[in-house]
Amino acid sequence: MDFQWIKVAYALLTLFIVLNYGLLMTAVIQKMGARAGRRYGIRVYQNYIDLFKNYVLRSKITHGYMYYLGPVFRLTGGIGLLLFVPTIYGSEMWANFSFSGDLILALYFVFFGTLGMALGAGESGHPLSALGVSRGLSQVTSAELPFAIAVFAVALQYQTLSVTEIVAAQQGGVLNWTLFTNPFAVAAAMLGFLGSMMRAPFDVVLAPQEIPIGPPTEFHSAYLALLQTNRNIFPVAKIVIYMNLFFGGAASWPVFGVKVFLLYLVSAFVGVAFPRFRVEQSVRFFLIWGVPLAIVGLYWV
Repeated sequence: MDFQWIKVAYALLTLFIVLNYGLLMTAVIQKMGARAGRRYGIRVYQNYIDLFKNYVLRSKITHGYMYYLGPVFRLTGGIGLLLFVPTIYGSEMWANFSFSGDLILALYFVFFGTLGMALGAGESGHPLSALGVSRGLSQVTSAELPFAIAVFAVALQYQTLSVTEIVAAQQGGVLNWTLFTNPFAVAAAMLGFLGSMMRAPFDVVLAPQEIPIGPPTEFHSAYLALLQTNRNIFPVAKIVIYMNLFFGGAASWPVFGVKVFLLYLVSAFVGVAFPRFRVEQSVRFFLIWGVPLAIVGLYWV
């Protein structure tokens, strides 16, 4: 019993570390993007101020039970994804609850928050909410398709659905990473990664001209704070999945920090270099380029 409480304590500590790392890393990436556009950018600690401000605000507006549960589902997806995959390979305490789930559970959590968000926004009372939800779900679904096929290819390659065993199979050197043993699956997954990170050219759903039909307008006060919290946890959690499946995992926190930052930097680099796609262009891009690469990776096994 004591050991289980220790596991819970370490899992909560992992969540605390990832949240703070996400807050700082997101600010640094935003600042780098601003400098690329010849702007100064936000202060590194600005995300902490915004998060605290929204958490202390209260609202009397309500649109139904699902309106409350939408941000909760969104945050649950990010936290669940993080806690059911190992953070540090080879450490029993930093493995979180990965022994209780596998890749299928991780894939479920990846999409769980998006569906909850769609249901919540649909009950917000905004007349164009259904339009915003359909556009967002279309893009996210098309981005997750090459990633899902790539995950199946990895599972077939290593003959396991255990994330820990997949990381173990990549130990022994950089050339043992899935990046080199199945480059087509990794290339397809990275295209899906760009779409799921909601940065340019795949950020039109959250772009300023689309905000009136998006969650940042429909949700406010503490509800918006929950979304902001997830926005700092979920990207890191998803990068942990990519790191474990394709880039050999991390055996220590410094390695974890470097790999997560470099993978996040990939999406930031693409974001400052390319203009936005329309939603239909994004869907077409993933179906034309991402899915065929994933299928080749499936036959590569």
